[in-house]
Amino acid sequence: MNLHEYQAKQVLEKFGVAVPRGIVASTPAEAEAAAKDLGTAITVVKAQVHSGARGKAGGVILCKSPEEAAEAAKKLIGTQLVTHQTGAEGLPVHKVYVEEGSDIARELYLSITLDREKSCNFIMASTEGGMDIEAVAEETPEKIFTENVDPSVGLWPYQCRNVAFKLGLKGKQVNDFVKLLMNLYKCYEDIDAAMLEINPLVVTGDDEIKVLDCKINIDSNALYRQKEIHEMDDETQQDEREVKAAKFDLNYIALEGDIGCMVNGAGLAMATMDIIKHYGGQPANFLDVGGGATEERVTEAFKIILSDSNVKGILVNIFGGIMKCDIIANGVVAAAKQVDLAVPLVVRLEGTNVQAGKEILANSGLPIITADDLDDAAQKVVAKVAELKAA
Repeated sequence: MNLHEYQAKQVLEKFGVAVPRGIVASTPAEAEAAAKDLGTAITVVKAQVHSGARGKAGGVILCKSPEEAAEAAKKLIGTQLVTHQTGAEGLPVHKVYVEEGSDIARELYLSITLDREKSCNFIMASTEGGMDIEAVAEETPEKIFTENVDPSVGLWPYQCRNVAFKLGLKGKQVNDFVKLLMNLYKCYEDIDAAMLEINPLVVTGDDEIKVLDCKINIDSNALYRQKEIHEMDDETQQDEREVKAAKFDLNYIALEGDIGCMVNGAGLAMATMDIIKHYGGQPANFLDVGGGATEERVTEAFKIILSDSNVKGILVNIFGGIMKCDIIANGVVAAAKQVDLAVPLVVRLEGTNVQAGKEILANSGLPIITADDLDDAAQKVVAKVAELKAA
């Protein structure tokens, strides 16, 4: 789960991390009032969307008066902001963040995330703040520094000083940075963050260190114990189908193809998408119904798949372990009848009660195409979709 910038900064402030003053606004009038309240010669109006690269896309506007802040908000609110991270459709801007201007002397990069190979968190920092870290890694990798954090003892001040020295900080800046990084790490752990990125972290003209922009991603598996954070979730920034799927404990990700997939198990779902592509098709989604799918969840899965107008065929690929094939078959039949299925449906079942499952499909009276194995299933659904396109 992602947080908006203004939400992330509210969280950071609770952990004693210095951020510029700012006020969130939903209308141009609120943005103008916010700029007046801040009382600074320069304010920055920032579109609040779950995406980076907002500045390059025109989503960050420098303003020299409250009236300009109102105009900036008018330009942004109600639009779709398109960045290189959002895709062509962009993301809706419902709010802007009006922030006081900062006297920037230096821009740095700082992040905390998990190193899965080493089974520990690590800190990544760079002197090249304000840039895409991917570009820095590719063009000047020597300017990126890392510090691993032993999970058994946590982050130590000497590690923070190591990072500070590598960033070229001196004197008071070092002590302030150590305090900031220790607080950031505590925040990262306490809120179950999967990633906390500060870009840029700025050193101001009077030697203050502040978080100018922040992205926080929360581990979705920990949201059950992060109720206050969970309430910050903005569903308007997500695909409607993905939001609906989550309510039924379905793992769904929309893709750009035309063959809908319903599979139990993430690994099997990946293999299913791969084999569809192998035979010349394009998967329309990743959808894992999990090991405990009920008839209701299978029905909802079908509805979500078919809500994508690009879907021209569906492949159901189920390996019955804990989930029995006859239960899935009943769910498939009930779902197909309920949604008035009008596209080819290919079903491959294997595992527990597979014969009973196949008999249920065969006796359903529906034009369900059964398959003997995954190769057979993929070839059949790709061929059927190709026929529809050619017709």
